[in-house]
Amino acid sequence: MTESFHPIAGGAGLGQAGAGDYDRRWLLVDDDNAWLTGNQAPRLGELELSLRFGYLVIRAPGMLRLDIPLDVIEDDDSVERVARVGNQDVRVVDEGDLAAAWFAEWLGQPCRLMKVHPEAAPVAWAV
Repeated sequence: MTESFHPIAGGAGLGQAGAGDYDRRWLLVDDDNAWLTGNQAPRLGELELSLRFGYLVIRAPGMLRLDIPLDVIEDDDSVERVARVGNQDVRVVDEGDLAAAWFAEWLGQPCRLMKVHPEAAPVAWAV
């Protein structure tokens, strides 16, 4: 049985080779920068995810495909934010307006896609 990883915390699983390197690399946050769990955004589990040519490829019924670069050097401080995961402040990078609009449309609620900053402290994800 293949182990399943979740590139978007609280979202759909992915059993593809190499996916472990991207387990819980991204998360969705609400307007208060608080993590949206799978319970708060249940449609996250319906996404079809794959890793292709250096991108996290995200597909959903009725939506255009969304490609998010896997490995980007974080050198733009203007997109750095702090997200709240449980009781922990987490250093994150905002993935931009296109990703935010895509997920807001899919989930039917305002939200933003964030990537855990590569230099962030380990995240204590709630189960």
